[in-house]
Amino acid sequence: MDNQENTTTNAPRRKSFFSGLRNSFLTGLVVIAPLGLTVWLIWSVIGWVDGVVLPFVPERYQPENIINTFLGLDIELQLRGVGVVFFLIFTTFIGWLAKGILGRSLIRSAERFVNRMPVVRSIYSGVKQIAETVFSQEDRSFEKACMVEYPRKGIWAVGFISTSARGEIRARGNDGKGMLSVFVPTTPNPTSGFLLFFPEEDVIELDMTIEDAAKLVISAGLVYPGENGGIITKER
Repeated sequence: MDNQENTTTNAPRRKSFFSGLRNSFLTGLVVIAPLGLTVWLIWSVIGWVDGVVLPFVPERYQPENIINTFLGLDIELQLRGVGVVFFLIFTTFIGWLAKGILGRSLIRSAERFVNRMPVVRSIYSGVKQIAETVFSQEDRSFEKACMVEYPRKGIWAVGFISTSARGEIRARGNDGKGMLSVFVPTTPNPTSGFLLFFPEEDVIELDMTIEDAAKLVISAGLVYPGENGGIITKER
């Protein structure tokens, strides 16, 4: 009888012990994974930039050769990040040059030449428009997070209000009444989605910040903004 009682008491203890180890492992994974992925991504991007930029640097100005010449050594060095430095210096110089009269005239001449090339001009104009939109120094951002009925009535989606509709979109849609342009992102990748135009009365603005709404979308509804601005996990 005593043996049976010891067996039943030891089993829950072993179960709780392994359950605690599992929970600790998952907690550690939650802490380490974002940091590790961030470091890996930055390290990979730096290596990619080095691989693209350094082949254009003359051999005598390669950082390994400069260090070996200065120290009188002949060893093979792997210095990651030097290509990024060259890229930043070169890009800053080109930007400074493009602001001047000579730079602007050269850019206009080059663009006129590119516009005469049927296929290249389409690629160039598309890439230029994307670059100007992404790297524009003007303060352009989503205004507020919102809820809209999409893709049909009764189904709600989280979206981001861009601007009020203007021009032909406003004139031809919703009988000329006010409309809002709303970006509805996809899960778990919020960089892709749909640009939709809704009547102003059909858009419900949310109190949560843009960042909290993005976390809600990325987590597929597993992470909700807390009442005090914190983040709470979805109740089950």
